[in-house]
Amino acid sequence: MKKEITFTLNKEKTIMEVDPQWTLLHLLREVLEMTGTKEGCGYGECGACTVIIDGEAVNSCLYPVMEVEGRSVMTIEGVALKDGSLDPIQQAFVDEGAVQCGFCIPGMIMSSKALLDKKDKPTEEEIKESIEGNLCRCTGYVKIVDAIKSVAGGR
Repeated sequence: MKKEITFTLNKEKTIMEVDPQWTLLHLLREVLEMTGTKEGCGYGECGACTVIIDGEAVNSCLYPVMEVEGRSVMTIEGVALKDGSLDPIQQAFVDEGAVQCGFCIPGMIMSSKALLDKKDKPTEEEIKESIEGNLCRCTGYVKIVDAIKSVAGGR
């Protein structure tokens, strides 16, 4: 039996009928077709499904859909600026060559954006902590950390 929920998705009020057993990831990818949020492991271990809820980076594969009621959700699709240009963190990933296969990048960007939205000048340790739940098999993390550092303080 479906239930109605109301929440803000990428700065727009959203009203949806959902199955209470769904995860937020299911709603985003399968129902809303917002495929920027990736399904990697499905167990909260890889970070590919990371979104920002009320300013906090969370694994949408573990997040019960009913818990978004009244909350603000941002996906990678909502990060770009209103004029369509890339957010500084997105541009930094491009400029620093932090993207290889790209599968982990939406989650990495969402985790780093959540940090940078809270703290203008995080330390390298804080940057590493913010992405520690995001696995990447391609880059070795150096360029990802460099990209985040290049934006820190410049927002």
